[in-house]
Amino acid sequence: MLNISGIHEGFVLDHIQAGMSMNIYHDLKLDDMDCAVAIIMNVRSSKMGKKDIIKVECPIEELDLDILGFIDHNITVNVIKGDKIVEKKRLTLPKQVKNVIKCKNPRCVTSIEQELDQIFFLTDENREVYRCKYCEEKYSNLDKMSARKKAAH
Repeated sequence: MLNISGIHEGFVLDHIQAGMSMNIYHDLKLDDMDCAVAIIMNVRSSKMGKKDIIKVECPIEELDLDILGFIDHNITVNVIKGDKIVEKKRLTLPKQVKNVIKCKNPRCVTSIEQELDQIFFLTDENREVYRCKYCEEKYSNLDKMSARKKAAH
């Protein structure tokens, strides 16, 4: 049995889709933060079959929950203080994401004006559809899943 020690203060990201933890590690820019990170992959799960877990020892304020909610709003965020879980945060789809998605429309102003922020608004929560602020180009959960699968291979 693999044993990963607990953390004193930080957070545990649980119920991550198996194989997706490295993408989340990079998307959250954990590689740029000065904190200890443990990535546990392909853990047996009664709910999911297999899952990944990320343990991070740093203040929760340093985590962008909007990006995490966009990546996968089914992830559970356990906040740890004094070696104990003090809060379980449930994620939701953010109403707006900034500089997470790139607009695919070659005629969008963001493809010409490189310094403009890439801003997308949630337009259909049930289908997880986002639209570009500038040109209304659609970005759906299906686009996200196919991009993730390409990145994983």
